[in-house]
Amino acid sequence: MTHQNKNQHNHKPKPDDRSDNVEKLQDMVQDTIQNIEAAHETMQFASGEEKEQIMAKNKRREEAIEGMRAEIKDEYRHNHPES
Repeated sequence: MTHQNKNQHNHKPKPDDRSDNVEKLQDMVQDTIQNIEAAHETMQFASGEEKEQIMAKNKRREEAIEGMRAEIKDEYRHNHPES
């Protein structure tokens, strides 16, 4: 066994810390909303094809936000089982 292999076996996985997942997800939602707004501003100066690409990307962003919001609810339920 090489020195590198020995070291790999000594590392234990970090415990699953979900305590700040809701906060991180909320930040991601906010960042994505800001990206959508910036893209809308950019569309004013875009060509027809560029506008279509921006609209498609914003649609994907909106779908991602829906997924993040569902995950926020799941995380909240995990952290507050009495709710």
